[in-house]
Amino acid sequence: MAISFPQNPTLNDTYTYNSITWTYNGTAWTKSSGGSGGTSLPTQTDNSGKFLTTDGTSPSWGAVTAPTPTAVSDQPNTSTGYFDLPSGTTAQRPGTPANGMVRHNTTLNYPEWYSEAYSNWFAFASSGTYSIDYLVVAGGGGGGGNYVGGGGGAGGYLSGTSTLTSGTSLSVTVGAGGTAGTLGTGGIGSGSKGGSGSNSVLGILATSIGGGGGGICQNGTTGSQGLNGGSGGGSGAAGSPTNTYGTGTAGQGNRGGAGYDGLSQFTCSGGGGGAGAVGGDSGTSTSNISGGNGGAGLQWLNGTYYAGGGGGGTDQGATSWAGSKGVGGIGGGGDGGVWNTSTLPTAGTVNTGGGGGGSTRIGSAGSAGAAGGSGVVIIRYVGAQRGTGGTVASANGYTYHTFTTSGSFTA
Repeated sequence: MAISFPQNPTLNDTYTYNSITWTYNGTAWTKSSGGSGGTSLPTQTDNSGKFLTTDGTSPSWGAVTAPTPTAVSDQPNTSTGYFDLPSGTTAQRPGTPANGMVRHNTTLNYPEWYSEAYSNWFAFASSGTYSIDYLVVAGGGGGGGNYVGGGGGAGGYLSGTSTLTSGTSLSVTVGAGGTAGTLGTGGIGSGSKGGSGSNSVLGILATSIGGGGGGICQNGTTGSQGLNGGSGGGSGAAGSPTNTYGTGTAGQGNRGGAGYDGLSQFTCSGGGGGAGAVGGDSGTSTSNISGGNGGAGLQWLNGTYYAGGGGGGTDQGATSWAGSKGVGGIGGGGDGGVWNTSTLPTAGTVNTGGGGGGSTRIGSAGSAGAAGGSGVVIIRYVGAQRGTGGTVASANGYTYHTFTTSGSFTA
């Protein structure tokens, strides 16, 4: 049955029919929400998209607004379902990411977050870890002294990669170069071999062995023996056998070169071994009077060569026979000396692990050898600086920590 409402009502007029109260809102009669004596609904005119709310007494329309970060933060979530992260491929990562951004990487199939401190995205499971490249080069060996010493062997060369957790500390030891072999005062055979270099260490990751010192001229006796090391020292001038060079350490360097003793003719010594090649053998004839060249070093990721062997020294028995020095290996190896030309041996370059050059004879006297170069430890990683220790520099998207003296690195 149709309800017969009063004619010509005015705003907020009420009418009760069958215990139900109706209110005129200016356009139409609306049923009150609470029945007889209840409060009527507010008008729907111009309120599209809004929601009905109440202050506990009167109903009203509220505007729907997007949630703000403040509104949803610090709120408990009792749902037992899930929270859906934004997802996309690696290529779809934000072009200008901000610290703390979180997303699901569909290429790698794991959730990831961005760190401005590390300038990188990280998987949740590897939070705070990053990869480093490292180089550890020990001190190079000194060149042999007295008459015609062998070149010093290069310091051991080790490189690799490791993953570190932020806050991890690694002790760093940079090995000193070996001491130069001495001249001595008792003539041939009275000087000393070059001293071996000291080890360089990077925490538990790597220990590089110091290069072996070069031998001296002792006509095939044990004095001519180059010392073993990261790379072996070159043989001093020796009779038979001539292969009294020092041996290298597997994975770190190579053996030294052989020397030769022509007795009344000439004497030459072998070059020290390098990280990339064995030390060169000396010449063995009057048409080839030369000290052995130092073995070549290796080029690391920064483009620089390290751990070259020292060149062997040269003597000769007649002025008509021209001699030449053993040239130091690329990577910091020092040159050997040359007879009667005032060309003395040169030291290995500092912080390369290069071996020192071997001694020669100047007039009727011998000479001292040359010292080996000190070692170096370098750590690098992608992006902005996140670790501490050493001398810090940036190049080509990498941060480098270079240790020329002992210290520590904290990831």
